[in-house]
This record gives sequence, structure tokens and C-alpha cells, in this order.
Amino acid sequence: MDKKLLRVVGAGLIGTTIEWYDFFLYTSAAALVFNKLFFPTADPLTGTLLALLTYAVGFLARPIGGLVFGHFGDRIGRKKLLVVSLLMMGGSTFAMGLLPTYSAVGVLAPILLTLLRLIQGFALGGEWGGAVLLVSEHGDDRRRGFWASWPQTGVPAGNLLATAVLAILASAQPDATFQAWGWRIPFLLSGVLVVLGLWIRLAVSESPVFIAAKAAADEREQAPIVDVFRGHFRALAVTFGARIAENVSYYVITAFILVYVTTGLGLPKATGLTAVLVASAVHFVTIPLWGLLSDKIGRKPVYLFGVVGMAAWSFGFFWLLDLRTTGSVIGAAVIGLVVHGAMYGPQAAFFAEQFPTRVRYTGLSVGGQLSSIAAGAVAPLIAVALFEAYRSTVPVSLYVVAMCLLSLVALLAARETRGASLHETTAERQASMTA
Repeated sequence: MDKKLLRVVGAGLIGTTIEWYDFFLYTSAAALVFNKLFFPTADPLTGTLLALLTYAVGFLARPIGGLVFGHFGDRIGRKKLLVVSLLMMGGSTFAMGLLPTYSAVGVLAPILLTLLRLIQGFALGGEWGGAVLLVSEHGDDRRRGFWASWPQTGVPAGNLLATAVLAILASAQPDATFQAWGWRIPFLLSGVLVVLGLWIRLAVSESPVFIAAKAAADEREQAPIVDVFRGHFRALAVTFGARIAENVSYYVITAFILVYVTTGLGLPKATGLTAVLVASAVHFVTIPLWGLLSDKIGRKPVYLFGVVGMAAWSFGFFWLLDLRTTGSVIGAAVIGLVVHGAMYGPQAAFFAEQFPTRVRYTGLSVGGQLSSIAAGAVAPLIAVALFEAYRSTVPVSLYVVAMCLLSLVALLAARETRGASLHETTAERQASMTA
């Protein structure tokens, strides 16, 4: 086994793990302590800041980060930008653990927290594209689906890590202690992850595919984002559209389930959390298996199975939840994330193979992060609104089905890329520039 490739895979995995550790940690802290320590409800200004902060700011900053990191990643290299994104991402999370609260500095506290969340979202926008590209462009053509899927496992890994840290602190500390200073510990631990991530990332080499493309590049070429929209709009649309079903279904399975289990079924919140934890562990194992399968039979068949399977499971998911047993709730989440993995496993290699090297970072990041706003940012909100309006899960299932249909159209318009070389030939470059 290639030790160099393993280091590259580790470098990609550590970044996405930190990304999702930070994401889940922030989400939990916003519900547990931030609303009391940074956004007292008696103050209208801070209440408004909370509404802007908790969801929209982080997501809205992602496409901007994707554009900026993508531009420079396509110009000066993947590795340099991944080091910057890791420092910004982990550093902002670490700084959150040092912030003074509203009682100490007043309205400055929520402003600083909002600023750090903005930086975090900006960095996250560039992290995912760079992480999966570093692995994709180091790996060989035959096994790219498998190796590129490992950074994707950072989602369940980060979820498990954040939940484990919070669970340990909750059991070891009284509520008053956790409220006073205990909540800071998980954020400060992000600094340890950053140091580990930097140690791994600084040891890997730049993408050989990028180095070859850079050597042959014409300095007069237009900006990557212009090239993406002019010459590779179809690939951008495929990336945007194919990710919609994956994004929406993930947040319905992992976020809306907590709302429905507690308010719709009257079950303890711990039941939903346990289901998400168990499902995340299974998710971690199955994502690379789906990536491996895409190396055997193709990216599109595996991805299509995930999209069609999710459309069908959107009804089975709630049927199983409505049985109101711990086992059925866990089963619903596990099956949901296994099916989700059929989309998420081959996604990194599939999207990377849609674009030529000189615009790959930009196309992958911009397409993926725009989709995160259109799909991921609003999915839990739409699901909750539909359930509250109709007091039924059928509209929620139909919403998921509609998003799956959009992804289905995008996939049918995509080309099969299994085994494709990421090295761009001279003929391909000239054809692309005259398109």
C-alpha cells in the first residue's frame, strides 16, 4: 500500500473531520449555551443577531469561500490553500472558546461570535473542495472512487467526535459548571485537532496533476470562475444539481428526525440522538464501500441508486419512525444514511472528474457550496414548516422526492467518468478554450 497516498488521505480526512466537528459542536452549543450567554432574549438587537447567526451566516459565507479558495487553489496549488483553510477553520473555533460573554462585554460578545462564525463558514467553503481534490489528484484512476471517498467520512467522524466530547462533559459536570466554563472545553480542543491536521498536511506533497497542469498553463488564461461559467457550465450544473438530493436528505435524516421524534412522536430526545449516533457510525463504514463499488460499476449507477433509493425511503423512513420503538427509530436512521452513502461515497471522485485541472477547485467548490445554500441550509427549516402546517410527514417525504427528481435530471445529463484520467491533454485544453 502506498504510504504517500495514505498520508494524503489522512490529510483530507482530518480537515473534513474538523469541519464537521466544528459544525455539530456549534449547532449543539447554540442550543445549549449560546442563546443564554451571548444572545439574551430580552435584548432585541442580540435576538436579531442570533437569528442571523445560527444558520444563515455560516452557510452564506461558504460559496464566497469556495470562490476565493477555488480561484487561488487553481492558481497556486491545492496544498497551500488547504493549510490556510485549516488554520482559519480550526482557529475560529478555538477562538470561540476564549470569547467573553454578553454579561462581560455586552453586545460586543455576539458580534465577535458572529464574526468568527463568518470566518468559519468562509473557510469551510474552500475546505471540502480542496480536501477531496488533493486525494483525487494523487490517487490512481482505477481506485479514485474508493480513496476520494475517505475525506467524505469526515462528516460522520466529526459528528461522532463532537457528540462524544459533549456527552462526556455532560456526564462529568453539573449543569452550572458546564454553563459557567465547561462549554469552552470542546471548542479549545479544536486547537489540538488543528495542530494534528497541520502536522499531517504539511508533510504531504502538492498534487502531481496540478503541478503538470501549472507547468503547461498559459498565464493569459482567464480567471477560473469565468472559465467555469463559459466553458464548463454543464459540469457546474451537474455538480450543483446532483448534490441537492444528497444535501436535503442528510439534514432530514440527521436534523429533522430530532424534531419529529420529540414533538411529533413524544419520544425522549435521547432516542433520536442515539439513532443518529448509531447511524453515523454505520455511515462512516459504508461511505468508502460505496466509493469502492463506483470504481467497479461506475459513478452514475451507484449515485442513481442513492437518489432513487432515497426517494423511495423518504416514505419508509417515517413509517419506521412511527412504530415508536427505539429499534425502529435507529433502523430508520441507519437505512437512511446507508442509502445516503450511495450518493456521498462516489461524489468526490465523480465531481472532480467533471472538470479540467485548471478550474477543478473552483468548479467543485462553487457548485457544491451553492447547492449547500439551496438545499442544506433550508432543508430542516422547510421540513419543520411543512410538518407544522400539515401535521403530517407526507409533505416532507414529497419534498425529498422533488429534490431527488432534480438530482435525477442532473445525473442523467452527466457523463460517466469512472476510470477517467485527471491529466488534461493539449487537445482537450485547446477544445475547452475554444468552446
